[in-house]
Amino acid sequence: MIGHSHTNANLEREPTPGGVGISVCDLRVRYGEREILHGISFDVQPGETLVILGGSGSGKSTLLRTLVGLERVASGEVWIAGKNLATISERELDDLRKMIGMSFQGGALFGSMSVGENVSLPLREHSPLDPSTIDIVVRLKLEQVGLSGYEDYMPAQLSGGMKKRAAVARALAMDPQILFFDEPSAGLDPIIAAGIDDLILKLKKVFKMTIVVVTHELASAFLIADRMLLIDRGVVVASGTKEEMQSSKLPRVRQFFDRVPEPELKDEMSYLQILIGEEPTERR
Repeated sequence: MIGHSHTNANLEREPTPGGVGISVCDLRVRYGEREILHGISFDVQPGETLVILGGSGSGKSTLLRTLVGLERVASGEVWIAGKNLATISERELDDLRKMIGMSFQGGALFGSMSVGENVSLPLREHSPLDPSTIDIVVRLKLEQVGLSGYEDYMPAQLSGGMKKRAAVARALAMDPQILFFDEPSAGLDPIIAAGIDDLILKLKKVFKMTIVVVTHELASAFLIADRMLLIDRGVVVASGTKEEMQSSKLPRVRQFFDRVPEPELKDEMSYLQILIGEEPTERR
């Protein structure tokens, strides 16, 4: 149901059965004394694709980094595969990361390593497979993302879209149950970006995996999402299916989807009034 996060009455408070869903309850994250996420709650069901939307500085990248264990939970709960990220040990977190794949913005490939070496890195670090078996897995993963035969290429020899695909192949190396994407279409031309969207849809169909995508690209979001979460200044503004979000009358949702420029605000109270759908009042 679309609406503000505190009105969602259907949140799961226990780990999602099957170990491939995510349940977030009253999550707060801080950088030093500054709180970035302010009590966020939502669920991602097993096999679902959730797209997290938000403008620059909204907190969406911090949320993603928290879900993969790169940022500490200040308070609240994040349940993944029966484990609460707020309380698990470093060893348990390392084990959990083995069932998570992450495709970083820009690819984040190691420039001194070939494409094949980049893809094989998680396997060499975290699996007992012998080198010949790893080579087979690498070829399979590259074939799955449309890069068959590119094992010996260096990242500098790849186009932007190919780097993104290679990063996805690396994220798939350990056969993850949950796959995270950070701005998968950023910096790509529309045709190449559409190819990345198609790849995400194919991965969901073939592997039935849970997928979480952070993006500000609306065309991509509406193509790949089962549900959307719109966050702004560290709070959930609205969540729902594509159809619910598209038909939402909430002012902040309409501003984001209709690409309305930010008005000039004189103070925080004016911003909060717009956020909840009221006209800003002038202070005398």
